[in-house]
This record gives sequence, structure tokens and C-alpha cells, in this order.
Amino acid sequence: MMPHTAATVVALAGALLAAAPAQAAEVHAGPWRPLFDGRSLNGWAPKVVGHPAGDNHLQTFVVRDGAIAVSYANYDRFKGQFGHLFYKTPFKAYRLRLSYRFLDPGLPDTPAWARSNSGVMFHSQSPQSMTLDQPFPMSVEFQVLGRDGDAPRPTGAVCTPGTTVAFDGVRSKAHCIAPHDAPTVANGTWVKLELEVLPSGEVTQKIDGVLVHRYSAVELDPKDPFAAAAKDYMSRLPGPVPLTEGYIALQSEGWPIEFKDIEMQPLR
Repeated sequence: MMPHTAATVVALAGALLAAAPAQAAEVHAGPWRPLFDGRSLNGWAPKVVGHPAGDNHLQTFVVRDGAIAVSYANYDRFKGQFGHLFYKTPFKAYRLRLSYRFLDPGLPDTPAWARSNSGVMFHSQSPQSMTLDQPFPMSVEFQVLGRDGDAPRPTGAVCTPGTTVAFDGVRSKAHCIAPHDAPTVANGTWVKLELEVLPSGEVTQKIDGVLVHRYSAVELDPKDPFAAAAKDYMSRLPGPVPLTEGYIALQSEGWPIEFKDIEMQPLR
């Protein structure tokens, strides 16, 4: 998504600032196309903490019954080995839809907050630009949650590692923003996720067809607490920079989850 030299990053930042588009009068949608062939991980690249991009450590990501599965069959402990599976191509404006379901059990040392927790990262940096031990890419996360105990645990939050977003023109200072009107979903249940990123920069998130979030003005923020994990990458920025494109990644956080029917529709 971003070049690696200081000069090119600063140049890109200037281009983004100069090219911030006005609200388009009309959005043109292309045809839907699959990002996952249902049989292989062709077109996808893993990045797991402590391992280089492209190394599918302990076969964390596998294809099973027509779905991409986050599998811990070869793990004895999680050991903080957060991972992400990146699609090969960055996107700018699009609609993304997929189905997911959490499975049980997770690993015994998965952090309490990460139980039945995963997400779809977008506007992300590339896997190659992540440091070896960086737990999360600088991105926006459409967070998904399963049930963990009896308390309500609605799915569909937005989280912002190294970024910020604005709601109704007001920039949020929270890392994760709770969803509106989202259900608590039992593990084992397939859930439909829909993400729309308009050319104007407005983002909407839906769970099972119900709107749970609308926000805009995504920015990379080198002062965000999570930016410290990608200090070299983020230090090249001149300050908060509008973020208008990037990679999509599926998350592994210590709990089994499956993703299927992954499709994208380009917008312009």
C-alpha cells in the first residue's frame, strides 16, 4: 500500500491531501468477483508474529470445506502469535461481503479479550511492510465477536490500530467503537458481514443486512498508541495522513474462525 522510502511516503501523503475527493454525485459499481476460490489460498499471503510475510506458520490458515479456516490444530499454545491473511491486491473503493463463524475451543493462553474475537482489516499496510514482531497492521478493523459467557457481546465494532476515523465529522479518540443495533451471535453460527467503502471515503458496516456503523475520514495517525509497533513505518509520515486505499486481511487472534463466500465489487 505504501512505499518504504521517506521521500516516497511524504510524496504520497501530499498526493493524498491534494486529491481528497468531494462527495461523488453518483457511485458506479462494477461486477462482483470472488476473492477466494473455495479450494486454495491462491492470491492470499499470511503474516504471523515472529515470522516473515509469506510464512504460513504451523498452517494457521487452511482451506476446509470451502472456507478459509483459522486453525490452531498444530499449536500447543498461542504465545501471542497474532496473524493476518492478506489479499494480494490493495483496494480503494468497493463493497466487500463474506460469511464468518466462530468455532470452539480456542487455545488456553489466548488473552481474555481475544476469546471469540477476530476481524477483517482494510485500508491496511502491506504484509511486507510489517515488522517481524508487529501484532497488527496499521489499518481499520471491522471487528467480529462471538459469544463468550452469558453477557451480551455484540459483533461489528470498528477498531483503529494506527488510524483514526470520524463519526458525523467528529474524530473518535477511542481505539474500538461499539456497534449500534448489533446482535450477540452464538459460536457455530454463520454471520453475513458487509463492508462498503465509497469513493468519498464514507464507510458503512453491516451485520446480517443491518447497519451497525457509518463513519468517514480515515487517517493514518503516527501519534496513535498502536503506531509504536510500526515505528519505522509510521515515523515516515509528516503527521496524520488521509488513508484512501490499502489491503484487506483476515485476522487470527487465538480463536478458530472460518470465512467463506468472500466477494468484492469495485466502486468508482
